[in-house]
Amino acid sequence: METEGARTDRLGLLLEQFDQAREMAQVRLAGLGDEEYLWEPVPGCWSIRRRGEAATPRAFGPGEWVMDQGAPDIPASEYAEVARQAAGGMTVEKIADDWGVSVERVEQVLAHTGEPEPDETPVTTIAWRLGHLHFHFAGGWEWTFGERRHEPKQLVDFTPSAALELERFWTVIDRWRDSVADLTDEQLDTVGLSQYPYSNDADYPFVGVLAAANLEFIHHMAEIALLRDLWRTRFGASR
Repeated sequence: METEGARTDRLGLLLEQFDQAREMAQVRLAGLGDEEYLWEPVPGCWSIRRRGEAATPRAFGPGEWVMDQGAPDIPASEYAEVARQAAGGMTVEKIADDWGVSVERVEQVLAHTGEPEPDETPVTTIAWRLGHLHFHFAGGWEWTFGERRHEPKQLVDFTPSAALELERFWTVIDRWRDSVADLTDEQLDTVGLSQYPYSNDADYPFVGVLAAANLEFIHHMAEIALLRDLWRTRFGASR
């Protein structure tokens, strides 16, 4: 890796991390076909499905195809975050609104002692994971750099076509990256620069939001890469 002339400022480091992750992801997604894109490796997967065929109560999307989403809850992996919110002065009511759950559920989480039970999270398809990233970055851009008025879950028209999804996805990703590249130090430190509704972004300086967006991109792309490896191992010789 070349280091001469490399940026060491906060934004430069985050952009370099994002660019490297994007480059690796594009290589790993090359050749993705429709069947693999929609492959459900185990029963009970979440995916994208035709409207009316969704397997979950809160599936969403503006068009014929919607993305599975279950009932709102606070996963065990986020109990510590809820505790931090409460310690930082957020009311139980505000935390409940932030997570889309009842006040009673928040009180249950705050009263929990010991190690939380592992989450029973569903396995999701490549289509679901790409769709999740797609609406996350589309919504993040709208509520940071855009008009801040469009419902994030209505911004992405999900599709069963892997090629079409990737074409639309990279357009959104590159728009996000270009907008981030123009940020000033003052904007990085601005609390509430992002007003993204499905998060607590508005409570943090944008540099933290940006770091979290990088993490979201990296960890979902790693999951997609593993699913591609499993598909190739299982079906590569016969397809």
